[in-house]
Amino acid sequence: MTDNRITISVCTIVKNEGNVLKRCLDSLAGIYDELILVDTGSTDNTREIAKKYTDKIYDFTWTGSFSDARNFAFSKATGDYIYSADADEIIDEENRQKFLYLKQALLPEIEIVEMHYTGQLTYNTTYNYNDELRPKLYKRLREFTWIDPVHEAVRLDPVVYESDIKIIHAPTGNHSKRDFGAYLNAIEKDGQLSDHLKDMYARELFISGDREDFKKAEPYFKEMSENETDEDRLVKVLLVLIRNSRLEANAPEFIKYSSRLFALISDNKPTLEIPSELCFEMGEYFLNNGDKEEAKMWYINASEETESVLALNCHDTLPKERLSCLNL
Repeated sequence: MTDNRITISVCTIVKNEGNVLKRCLDSLAGIYDELILVDTGSTDNTREIAKKYTDKIYDFTWTGSFSDARNFAFSKATGDYIYSADADEIIDEENRQKFLYLKQALLPEIEIVEMHYTGQLTYNTTYNYNDELRPKLYKRLREFTWIDPVHEAVRLDPVVYESDIKIIHAPTGNHSKRDFGAYLNAIEKDGQLSDHLKDMYARELFISGDREDFKKAEPYFKEMSENETDEDRLVKVLLVLIRNSRLEANAPEFIKYSSRLFALISDNKPTLEIPSELCFEMGEYFLNNGDKEEAKMWYINASEETESVLALNCHDTLPKERLSCLNL
């Protein structure tokens, strides 16, 4: 019987991951045929741990971009497929066995395998959900093929398989400060963020940003508020500026950006709806200014009449906690 098993290169980038790296690599036992570890400047025992698992350890001078580091790691891989692992991930025994079966049965035309990324809400900085399908296994060399019997064309979309494998994200701390620094470095370097990162920056600020993080982000979001043409994204931009002005106790700015957001929504109904975040910020504003009755109304609107666009806690836990404290 012909052995059709694929070979897998695990690629991971690390820096001072000595407290979690062994846990991660042990959980990958038997899955990989090659382990590529790219160190971006560890000063702890990360390299000593890694040496027990692989001799393919590479230094990479940190550029401020995780993509640069991951691309470097991928360039060192030689397997049929590349599995992108983070040091704070775990695959339990049940899902390790599923992965091993996948390795034996994967059809060669599949180019990307998605897996369930779980545990998102532990030390959460960015997510409103605990389970997300993510691409994790990639065919290293892609084969371009022609499709359609007439008016033929090269297939451009990858063949993706949604597996039931679950990967546990188990960080030991909050990485939001690292992420906020990366956003600011990218803005300083390139003058702009991609649309994807604009959305991620706004969401991460709302979920895990503190007053200092909002203040540092303010100049970029103010610039965006004058130039952004996508209405959905402009809503998120204005929400960031509304929260920042409320944290800074800057009433004129709070009124300015809240008014702009209400006007934007009014002009674009029914495409745009009032978000829970706006109602929650209004509640916070009135509570901070001693008007509990007005605050109650806005908290009720946040939890019962609207939906969130950035942070789910502005729709569920936070307004309900405020209402409980106000004895409603």
